Amino acid sequence: MSGVSAEALVELAKRRGFFLQSAGAYGGVSGFYTFGPQGAAMKRNVEDTWRERFAIQEGHMEVDAPTVLPEPVFEASGHLDGFDDMLVECPECGQSHRADHIVEDDPDTGIEEAESLAPERVEEVIAEYELACPTCGTGLAGQAIEQFNLMFETTIGPGSSSPGYLRPETAQGIFIEFPQLAEYARNQLPFGVTQIGRAYRNEISPRKSLLRVREFTQAELELFVDPDADDVPDLSAVADVTAQFYSADAQAEADGEPVEMTVGEAFDEGVVADPWIAYYLGVAAEWYAAIGVDMDRFRFRQHRPGELAHYSEDCWDAEGEVSDPGEDPDWIELGGFAYRADYDLSKHDAHSDEDFTVFKQYDEPVSVETPTVDPAMGYLGPEFGGAAGNVAAALEALAEDEPDAFDGEDVTVDVDGESYTVPVEKTGFAIEEVTESGEHITPHVVEPSLGIDRALYTALDHAYREDEVDGEERTYLELPPEVAPTTVGVFPLMDKDGLGERAREIAAELRTAGFSVAYDDSGAIGRRYRRQDEIGTPYCVTVDYDTLEDASVTIRDRDSTDQTRVAVADLDSTIESLVDGETTFDEL
Repeated sequence: MSGVSAEALVELAKRRGFFLQSAGAYGGVSGFYTFGPQGAAMKRNVEDTWRERFAIQEGHMEVDAPTVLPEPVFEASGHLDGFDDMLVECPECGQSHRADHIVEDDPDTGIEEAESLAPERVEEVIAEYELACPTCGTGLAGQAIEQFNLMFETTIGPGSSSPGYLRPETAQGIFIEFPQLAEYARNQLPFGVTQIGRAYRNEISPRKSLLRVREFTQAELELFVDPDADDVPDLSAVADVTAQFYSADAQAEADGEPVEMTVGEAFDEGVVADPWIAYYLGVAAEWYAAIGVDMDRFRFRQHRPGELAHYSEDCWDAEGEVSDPGEDPDWIELGGFAYRADYDLSKHDAHSDEDFTVFKQYDEPVSVETPTVDPAMGYLGPEFGGAAGNVAAALEALAEDEPDAFDGEDVTVDVDGESYTVPVEKTGFAIEEVTESGEHITPHVVEPSLGIDRALYTALDHAYREDEVDGEERTYLELPPEVAPTTVGVFPLMDKDGLGERAREIAAELRTAGFSVAYDDSGAIGRRYRRQDEIGTPYCVTVDYDTLEDASVTIRDRDSTDQTRVAVADLDSTIESLVDGETTFDEL
């Protein structure tokens, strides 16, 4: 059977070396987790499959930016002012909690997404439903809700004159390098830049192990596109991918439900408006399925207007269901697919000394009428003294923005709060015809951003199985071979008569062939099988006395527990064929 409680999954993860709370010797630190040997291997495999699908197969670049960036970056991006959560403090025990989570966790409120509500409304709900502190049970009605910025602050170098922050997302490390990245792409749109790396958010109340942490790994793609071009993705590649789509309109309806449809249908029917978003929803659905997410417990949910981030025109979340057996569905965000428009590049263009545009070449040169001014400084100088230069600059800006202002005999400009009137004949205003070969444009950004830690947790949750083998209960993880931390376990039937030596030789040969191999000669063979089953190892190889006679071994399938004999000479190619899906175990 499938299904596991969060408590049981966390216990298995710690016992078998997937993940555990960090700094346990010092009482632990909330929101930080160490990936053990199995977890680190699985995490690396998940990252590699993401890199293969989103970077290599798509032909995108990959970068690795610093995790600490200077304060001006986050002033420009809006994180200093808008990257906040709602905090409420218990008057009795002093514990701080996310006010929106307290509202969402109480079933009587019927509110699933309190984050989109204004703090004043959250205060009203807490008072109306008499919600209490989760730690000590003291009522929170009347307690003020404060906005708490989630970024970790630091200083760059000695002293405090150069403040910096740990990045709350990997995206800004890409955006600030856009001028150089555009050169690498030869200024040809569209082009994509990917990155896998750590991000940091000082969560008010971390919870649910890997699902709400303060340090996590993101895999992000920033796709830079020309908003006015006809360049669109080939949706045929993912048109037949099926998933559950939960639109904002459906969420607004009392009985609205997710609808199962193909990506092609979702785009054609206007459920997903942007073709790039639709394309990457399809790519992501295939990727999630490939790493072991149960697509019956997966959906895409569109952000409602109140949920949209400050930079986003539209956004869809990939969500996975990780409820305890028998409990109401608990959907968690696994990734976001946002249309960020030109918000980020325009902000960094305005705040920095760099140009965050690309030059768009026209198919053919075009002639355009351009207003120009050539102020008579011999007039402006004596007339306006030290302000003459600023008046001339103001005339140039006015000619560009409002050429009609020069239709009369005089034109007036404002400089530092004062008005200056200049005869039009002294401005040198003229309309000139010039030939242009192109224009500078600010690209728009499409961003698929996926959480690696949550993807790993969801894959473990969805892979958990319990059954009975030979009258004994068994727990195993039905992980795809591509992401399982170990590909094959190698066991000698017993460590004597040369069996152990031959098994170690076979294990070494399989490692040389590129497989992740676990060698185990401790305990009964059945116990060794169970240990590998519980960490998701898809195949186990047993070396017995027949191996010494006919150079064959027993290979065992994790899911079915079926076994068959394979020649040692064919072992690596057989396992490779099984891992790649070219052969099924039944066919052996």
